[in-house]
Amino acid sequence: MSNRSSNTAAVPEAKSALDRFKFEVANELGVPLTDGYNGNLTSKQNGSVGGYMVKKMIEAQERQMSGTGSAMPTSGTQM
Repeated sequence: MSNRSSNTAAVPEAKSALDRFKFEVANELGVPLTDGYNGNLTSKQNGSVGGYMVKKMIEAQERQMSGTGSAMPTSGTQM
């Protein structure tokens, strides 16, 4: 079995936008995410950021597929 990480961007050009989105979501959720090492955060805190990001991306994709919104999720939208 290979030791290669599967945590690679499918579209490397999107990395900076995803990083900005991650920090916006963390800020919105009150998670003290910093640039660099975040080993002081709990699994629950990290999971909440990732989970909320996925939720917002799915909502944005559904809006795009229905033709009623933009493709890029924003953390400031109301649910």
